[in-house]
Amino acid sequence: MLCQDEITRRETVALQRRLHRAKFEQTVTLEEFDFAASPKLPAAQIRDLAALRWLHTGESVIWFGPVGVGKTHVAQALGHLAIRQGANVRFAKTSRVLADLVGGHADRTWDKRLREFIRPEVLILDDFAMRQLTATV
Repeated sequence: MLCQDEITRRETVALQRRLHRAKFEQTVTLEEFDFAASPKLPAAQIRDLAALRWLHTGESVIWFGPVGVGKTHVAQALGHLAIRQGANVRFAKTSRVLADLVGGHADRTWDKRLREFIRPEVLILDDFAMRQLTATV
């Protein structure tokens, strides 16, 4: 019983550590997502993505659509599912990632900064192309 208790404690601590490193804006799950509020969302496809076959086969998922339909919620929820299965996840706004990488050019830490974004098994880039991109950002 003591061994099982220690295993459970370690798994809980590891889960909390992965959730913290993911840097989600909020902790959300698919179970709490209201599919009725956005009837145009492909609920069956989202549930299929929740099986995480894409994660195990190394595929990418691009989630796009109009503002306000729940893309960020679904993306973070899928990331949360991946974390529960042991994956390392990182969530970030695309403009923030690009600005961070530009800063890396200025202080010569670009390689280190880039490694932080490519290290996790799942990288969620939110709000891609929501701001105009320039040559520097």
